[in-house]
Amino acid sequence: MTDNSMSFEASRQYNAEAESLIAGAVNSNVRLSGATVPLCFERAEGAYLFDIDGNRMLDYALGMGPAILGHAPKPVIDAVTAALGQGQMYGGQHRAELALARLIQAAVPNAEMLRVGMSGSEMVQAALRLSRAATGRSKFIKFEGQYHGWFDNVLISNAPPVPDVDSPNEHVRQPHLETRGQVKSAAEDVIVLPWNDLTAVKAVLEAPGSDVAALLTEPMMCNTGVIPPKPGFLEGLRELTAKHGVILIFDEVITGFRVALGGAQSRFGVTPDLATFAKAMAGGFPIAALTGRRDLMEMFGTGAVNHSGTYNTNVPSVVAAVATLEVLSADDGAALKRVEATGDRLIEGLRRLAHDAGVPLRVSGVGAAFNTYFADAAHDLVDYRSYRRTDLTLQKNFIQRLALAGIRPTGRGTWFVSAAHGAAEVEATLAAAKTALQGSAA
Repeated sequence: MTDNSMSFEASRQYNAEAESLIAGAVNSNVRLSGATVPLCFERAEGAYLFDIDGNRMLDYALGMGPAILGHAPKPVIDAVTAALGQGQMYGGQHRAELALARLIQAAVPNAEMLRVGMSGSEMVQAALRLSRAATGRSKFIKFEGQYHGWFDNVLISNAPPVPDVDSPNEHVRQPHLETRGQVKSAAEDVIVLPWNDLTAVKAVLEAPGSDVAALLTEPMMCNTGVIPPKPGFLEGLRELTAKHGVILIFDEVITGFRVALGGAQSRFGVTPDLATFAKAMAGGFPIAALTGRRDLMEMFGTGAVNHSGTYNTNVPSVVAAVATLEVLSADDGAALKRVEATGDRLIEGLRRLAHDAGVPLRVSGVGAAFNTYFADAAHDLVDYRSYRRTDLTLQKNFIQRLALAGIRPTGRGTWFVSAAHGAAEVEATLAAAKTALQGSAA
């Protein structure tokens, strides 16, 4: 372990005081643990976070992905500031809604129509409801290790316990509930399959009486390992679901407006029936969207299927989304090209440092979003169980060494790159990673 040159005493004191009023001192369970201590921040700017101890951290967590333009991007802040005096909630429509819809439709291949909400979790539920309404069926397929929100019916086999990891892949696994208080009946309509396994999907869809309404998947497995689809996997899902009348849903909450302006469906060339978006959509402001086929989405418009929300299309969030997407689409997508190029340089540098240090660090993903993990060169990272067979202790130690040096990927080893990251940030990150990897080799 490297010497801790940073002090986190103020954050520790904050947590001690907050625990008496805020459950766990945090307002999202994702923040319960950190590489050092759950940190309390004062401000953020560009690629950097500043905590209450006065530490400056080079940020690759980016609020768990949303800050695609960096923190406090001027075009977004200026647009929101100008709009605040116009009011925040109308209980009716405003012009920015239509401007946002046009930007999304121009970018996203499947966006014949859309609805805007407030969170990715909410839009996943809307997509499942539409799928059941359209098909008259009740079940849906999800993949082990993928996260689609914290609601009972989808928080299933997101992170099954370690003892189950080495059991063989079966065509249908027993769904694993993820939290106390979750009713067992929540898993009754869920079929859990291994990611990147078309044979397993085919077996379920071709079984008599399968009753599958939807197949819900991240098009790139960003919540566990940032694992890309195998060649032909997404194409196979599209073919199988179309053949069996199953609604194909892409959860693009992370990949949307990040791995390409049109999301992973654009990058990989596979168009789903429905897709959910959120994180990078508004550069850090809370908003989400569901896009999809006109015949499906029109069921909301007729009132046949309910989707409601008091805060949906609140003015600041919509204005922030318009400003963000205008920046991302300008100059033939120059901002995202810069993000990808910066991330690619970082990936190449990390791989080179690992090779030189003789450390089995690997990288999975793309420039805009990737994951570091530790495994030998022969290890094939294709699904949740292969991810859990990597050396998670080495991963944790590496992330902690980086954190103590002022570099902050997520605690799971996921790295998000923003348009505010550049050559200086890559250089600083690789210098810290070199020291951290030398510690791993020791």
